[in-house]
Amino acid sequence: MRESGMGGGGRWRLQLLLFLLPPCPTPGLGQCKGQSLANSLPSKAQPGAEMAASGRGLCKAVAASPFPAWRRAHSEARGGLKPEYDAVVIGAGHNGLVAAAYLQRLGVNTAVFETRHVIGGAAVTEEIIPEFKFSRASYLLSLLRPQIYTDLELKKHGLRLHLRNPHSFTPMLEEGAGGKVPRSLLLGTDMAENQKQIAQFSRKDAQAFPRYEEFMHCLALAIDPLLDVAPVDMAAFQRGSLLQRIRSLSTLKPLLKAGRILGAQLPRYYEFLTAPITKVLDQWFESEPLKATLATDAVIGAMTSPCTPGSGYVLLHHVMGGLEGTPGAWGYVQGGMGALSDAIARSATTHGASIFTEKTVAKVQVNSEGCVQGIVLEDGTEVRSKVVLSSASPQITFLKLTPQEWLPEEFVERISQLDTRSPVTKINVAVDRLPSFLAAPNAPGGQPLPHHQCSMHLNCEDTLLLHQAFEDAMDGLPSHRPLIELCIPSSLDPTLAPAGCHVVSLFTQYTPYTLAGGKAWDEQERNAYADRVFDCIEAYAPGFKDSVVGRDILTPPDLERIFGLPGGNIFHCAMTLDQLYFARPVPLHSGYRCPLQGLYLCGSGAHPGDNHQALL
Repeated sequence: MRESGMGGGGRWRLQLLLFLLPPCPTPGLGQCKGQSLANSLPSKAQPGAEMAASGRGLCKAVAASPFPAWRRAHSEARGGLKPEYDAVVIGAGHNGLVAAAYLQRLGVNTAVFETRHVIGGAAVTEEIIPEFKFSRASYLLSLLRPQIYTDLELKKHGLRLHLRNPHSFTPMLEEGAGGKVPRSLLLGTDMAENQKQIAQFSRKDAQAFPRYEEFMHCLALAIDPLLDVAPVDMAAFQRGSLLQRIRSLSTLKPLLKAGRILGAQLPRYYEFLTAPITKVLDQWFESEPLKATLATDAVIGAMTSPCTPGSGYVLLHHVMGGLEGTPGAWGYVQGGMGALSDAIARSATTHGASIFTEKTVAKVQVNSEGCVQGIVLEDGTEVRSKVVLSSASPQITFLKLTPQEWLPEEFVERISQLDTRSPVTKINVAVDRLPSFLAAPNAPGGQPLPHHQCSMHLNCEDTLLLHQAFEDAMDGLPSHRPLIELCIPSSLDPTLAPAGCHVVSLFTQYTPYTLAGGKAWDEQERNAYADRVFDCIEAYAPGFKDSVVGRDILTPPDLERIFGLPGGNIFHCAMTLDQLYFARPVPLHSGYRCPLQGLYLCGSGAHPGDNHQALL
């Protein structure tokens, strides 16, 4: 729930739907009417001719609606709920808001319907404790595509960022020799300083680190463009019309470009994506503090161990971001993550989009020909629309909102079998002073030091600790020594808390959705786990528990109930290789396709996945 965040991402990534191609039969789905690939105006908006083409495609699809459409979007936005729109978006999470903003900019009259009283989905700011403003779920920003900043004019609409440097702090639990403080590992953008920090643990690793960073940069450079296009549509290549085959050729370009970049090193990169991250890191480094620190990005938000094959992709996904031209940078949003959602919403409403809160969508309406014709709200209100986009999870979209008779059994079964396991419990804490770590004591005046702006990794001295924490959860137990990512956004944004006080974000794992013995996550279990987390922090930063003013505990069931994250999963479904690219959310329906004409996904459950937005 970085951006990735309660991406949601986390780290949660933004996806958009703007290419609507003519429908074609989808193989292997019996007699069900097939829906062609809805090629995306992906998280990165398509400029120039591609942008114009996407707009024409969507406008053509909307114009085909049997219902008259409103075209005066600016005046429409100022009115109340209307019985018909060109497009409807289910869910005002940041993904849904971006989709609505792009649609409205193209002149497609769009309405967004949100269940909660506040927009943003998991990217929200809430004052849970008086005078303390929390990014309650998603808490860090990085994976928002740069073109979105420009296209939606987010800075004009109030988005302000605080970039972090340094960005990672891993304190040790050890006795300092000769009265010295325990060691710690502080990493940032200065390579020479990074090497100096790593050399405390291994000179060999300090020398290898620049080569590792270059290795990762090359891989990210190759894979990153794949996030901005829909997956290759093999069905269109094999059975589509000539026009569809020609259009599908464009999706091959990023694959070919990736191959050229990786070149002869492709086998090494293939190993990185498919092997356990422990195997990969062991080939590069020998010091456990460095390996464990890097491995946190391979398991963050995922019910997986560093020893699990394929964990390398999750790490790669979280290093492909960037902010304000700085690759790999992560930062805090001024005013909390809700300010990001507000800026996107202002961009959408400025062009005429309508956003409604406390309006729960009960079902997607389908006509007798199997085409979407709008939605029905929980209060019975019908809203007509030729196109419906859902930023809800695939499970909610297809198993709860869509009439099952219009979906093939195989498709429904695949959706119901998606891996949505989540290890995350998010704890938001209000404190009356900064934590003072044994490895980095506070300054006399109590002002924030460089490490306070970092992601602080606790219980991360050794990859074995991460694996043992994972094994606890596999036995149905909250980890005895949980992985803790501690962030203090108020260290850079003092508007979030009263003077001298701070808000602390604890992204912790591993906690199972269902506890052993059939126990429920009641208040006693929640507090027992939070107390365990606080005891761990106390070992690194004595006095932390005494500084606590209040706390908000969100276990996997809580994240599901409040934010609609299935199983509490910040990615909507796991970012494993069997649920990515061609197979996201399921094979034959990757990206944005669904077997119901006019219904599309625009959330984290569609390619490319994490919108670890923002991650929780």
